[in-house]
Amino acid sequence: MNIESYREYCLSKAHTTESFPFDEDVLVFKVANKMFALTSLKKWEEGDTSVNLKCDPDWALELRGQYEQSIIPGYHMSKVHWNTVNITNGELSEDFIKELIDHSYHLVVKSLTKKLQRELGFIE
Repeated sequence: MNIESYREYCLSKAHTTESFPFDEDVLVFKVANKMFALTSLKKWEEGDTSVNLKCDPDWALELRGQYEQSIIPGYHMSKVHWNTVNITNGELSEDFIKELIDHSYHLVVKSLTKKLQRELGFIE
């Protein structure tokens, strides 16, 4: 997965927006104004192809143990709820990376109020 396919996949999620809320380097993807994925474009240019994704705390620990070279506690993020995922070192398949993005997105959607979930069409 390259930066373009990562970006396209994140934007394919319903109600997703992209922005640079911190500076011109950190690309952030949000659903209903809540972050679910972010990455440094400068680091991509330098060869550090990592993204930060939300994760269930128990699964985050399991993933970090299983994929020590590719999944670490979230860089500059809550170490409990975020992982930093290297997406191009070859250890993780593109399908699995998409699963991790989906998981992050769904955690954020699940955290929205029921009213907002209903307004956005996530629940009836």
